[in-house]
Amino acid sequence: MYLSRFLSIHALWVTVSSVMQPYPLVWGHYDVCKTQIYTEEGKVWDYMACQPESTDMTKYLKVKLDPPDITCGDPPETFCAMGNPYMCNNECDASTPELAHPPELMFDFEGRHPSTFWQSATWKEYPKPLQVNITLSWSKTIELTDNIVITFESGRPDQMILEKSLDYGRTWQPYQYYATDCLDAFHMDPKSVKDLSQHTVLEIICTEEYSTGYTTNSKIIHFEIKDRFAFFAGPRLRNMASLYGQLDTTKKLRDFFTVTDLRIRLLRPAVGEIFVDELHLARYFYAISDIKVRGRCKCNLHATVCVYDNSKLTCECEHNTTGPDCGKCKKNYQGRPWSPGSYLPIPKGTANTCIPSISSIGNPPKFNRIWPNISSLEVSNPKQVAPKLALSTVSSVQVANHKRANVCDNELLHCQNGGTCHNNVRCLCPAAYTGILCEKLRCEEAGSCGPGSGQGAPPGGCPALLLLPLLPALLGTAGAPGL
Repeated sequence: MYLSRFLSIHALWVTVSSVMQPYPLVWGHYDVCKTQIYTEEGKVWDYMACQPESTDMTKYLKVKLDPPDITCGDPPETFCAMGNPYMCNNECDASTPELAHPPELMFDFEGRHPSTFWQSATWKEYPKPLQVNITLSWSKTIELTDNIVITFESGRPDQMILEKSLDYGRTWQPYQYYATDCLDAFHMDPKSVKDLSQHTVLEIICTEEYSTGYTTNSKIIHFEIKDRFAFFAGPRLRNMASLYGQLDTTKKLRDFFTVTDLRIRLLRPAVGEIFVDELHLARYFYAISDIKVRGRCKCNLHATVCVYDNSKLTCECEHNTTGPDCGKCKKNYQGRPWSPGSYLPIPKGTANTCIPSISSIGNPPKFNRIWPNISSLEVSNPKQVAPKLALSTVSSVQVANHKRANVCDNELLHCQNGGTCHNNVRCLCPAAYTGILCEKLRCEEAGSCGPGSGQGAPPGGCPALLLLPLLPALLGTAGAPGL
């Protein structure tokens, strides 16, 4: 009786926990680059798209402050208590560990009490602006997978800009503006991410949601990555095929979540009033106890491991690729142009493996089985494969030289949409379809698809195809300067 009651309670808890969990802990698999499968010819490699796990990226960054002497404590100075702005007997002294607040305390473990934090000098040089740039650099391209979270110990700034760079700090683009009054500070109407949509997901907004004075429960500023993912994957990020389809086909969207550097521009400290109290300037400063940046190394879906060696992050590339981001083919594996892997079709994706150069091939027996095969496109419904993916998986070398590589067969390399394989060389397609694997509607090539054409779109279930109508709006977004 007790056992059955325990199991019932446990089942209820599991159900409640799953409902309360706002997002799945792991929102992508792709944790294997290749696996061995058995065929009539023995064991062969089956290649898949793959990527490193999402992790805490603050462990690998370098931080830089501008101006470099903006940290308090050199020389020592007093400042007002953050809970009581008129109790001004706290001391910051860089030469005393217990009283020092260096930049690395923005990223340390926050399990101690009292909490540790970086702190700027106070605003004693009024009316000179108290402005600080905090630059976080990885010397590596990374993909953001979770919200950026900044926890302040001082009041949250009245004005702040979060910026990103994709070229190691040479150029910068705004990610989001923060202000107590967006119109006054940045000449922008205030918005929140909830005001955006799939069509405006790349818009750069100014929000007033996080710019209030110091209170016990108002320390945090967010840049909402997951809320933007949710426009495509649903509020609980369950429909990842939809998000992956957009990331695969829309470079601007993919680049939006990709950075090499982040910069926090603190432009005005929390004042709480319209006018600054010039008699109590030690009330005004910035203090940050924690910054969270979660993401993964960008390896172009060609690696599952990113190593940190000699203060540098590098992908351990698979699929015959090489480079810090697996961004090119290895020597002697340039039989077709390099291409990133593809998330689709779910769940294995498409590896787009680099293949041997023609000059290095020779004529080894059964060589066709070590070419990047199309079996990774195989899903329960062959019609789910997007045309772009099918075309990018079959190289021109394979098509031109069928003695070395099969284009199709009836076991692993299926023709789509009812096509049949002819002599392992080409697919014989039904009248309505065309393409190497019968993956494309014939009317699409002629530009005549429509309600009256007699050729409807492929059935539901193809995320990339279903989302294509959204691409013009995304590509033409006007509110995303620099993207």
